[in-house]
Amino acid sequence: MIETSLQALPHGITLSCRASGAKGRPVLMFLHGFPEAAFVWDGLLEHFAQPENGGFRCVAPNLRGFEQSSAPAEPAAYRPKHLVQDIAALIALEGGQLECLVAHDWGGAVAWNLAAGQPALMKKLAIINSPHPGTFLRELQQSTAQQDASAYMNFLIRPDAEALLAEDDFRRLWEFFTHMGAVDGPHAWLTDALREQYRAIWRQGLTGPCNYYRASPLRPPRPGPPHNDPAAAAVTIPREMLEVHLPALVLWALDDIALPPALLDGLEGYVPRMELHRIAGATHWIVHEQPQIVAAYLQDFLR
Repeated sequence: MIETSLQALPHGITLSCRASGAKGRPVLMFLHGFPEAAFVWDGLLEHFAQPENGGFRCVAPNLRGFEQSSAPAEPAAYRPKHLVQDIAALIALEGGQLECLVAHDWGGAVAWNLAAGQPALMKKLAIINSPHPGTFLRELQQSTAQQDASAYMNFLIRPDAEALLAEDDFRRLWEFFTHMGAVDGPHAWLTDALREQYRAIWRQGLTGPCNYYRASPLRPPRPGPPHNDPAAAAVTIPREMLEVHLPALVLWALDDIALPPALLDGLEGYVPRMELHRIAGATHWIVHEQPQIVAAYLQDFLR
């Protein structure tokens, strides 16, 4: 059974959360990405709360800006330090240390930063198709293929992005699911019921989700007028902010057209205790497409 709650954090932010499993048990926390919400983890929350699968306390917050979580209006409120502060405070409310932090897409961006900067908050880290900031920065600076694959980010920072995304029953948002990599046959996982869950989230507002992109310089550069925006070309990140020395599981769906496998090159230099699995026949939305595979790899990693 999924419980829902609003968690008030000491710094004035409230996160709406979904949870399963008994309080007091070892905690797994799951962080979603764009344009999703915490409900995408429901199947895994229920799975890992079962005694035969570990009997964990499983918690999935809606990140700030999503669903009923606090949604500050200004883009600066979505810089990494604020997103990390939210999750660190939520971990404190859940006992102070996670058995594992599991994250996808933008949730993974938060998780990589948290694991590098505050490793005592978790015993293990699991990442699903979310680029490490070190390899992502390298590819954005050096790879035209990655710059092309990430070009959509510069659409999402437009001042009219929210209005454009909402047009025609969220047509452009559905295309994120249907155009982010090819799989055999139709997108059977994107059922009418699931579409209604997504619509319910998106109708609550898209400014917060778009502000993640507005706040981050990890985007392709836009040289020349009218923008003259160096974006990632002007970024340097100190090495000590990039290294993760925890045991880390990385699951990478190989048909993710936004995040090509070149992002895995050299990753072991930043994450020396990494267990990497490349998964063929799956896209960026592997949590929807192949939840059994995700659960099985997580189960083995948690043993």
